[in-house]
Amino acid sequence: MKRRILLIDDEPFLLKVLLVRLKHWGYDALGAENGPEGFAIMRKNKPDLIILDKEMPGMNGEEVVRIVRRDTELKQIPIIMISADVENIEACAKACGVAHYLTKPCEPEDLLEMIQMQFDTSESAEST
Repeated sequence: MKRRILLIDDEPFLLKVLLVRLKHWGYDALGAENGPEGFAIMRKNKPDLIILDKEMPGMNGEEVVRIVRRDTELKQIPIIMISADVENIEACAKACGVAHYLTKPCEPEDLLEMIQMQFDTSESAEST
């Protein structure tokens, strides 16, 4: 069964490009342009991984992470945070409990490696 990844990013072009990449890499990829839309997809489709932009209007990535972590049905979903905010992404990710993050623009290969690393980490934790 294909792993399902939800990508939440307010940049329509980047969202489209990354969804195409994820599908090309063999993932079931879903996209949302904002936090509330992302939550609707999460609840309906239960992704195996969320890739989340830190900087979005309305509900930013930190807020999305905090809500996900308080939700009993969603809190176990791993999250990779992405952001063009090179100076603050690491501190933000750590503060809200996100283990993996990338800065934008990122190389597709770096994203794929991060996804695979996240799934490897999840599988190791499940088997112990």
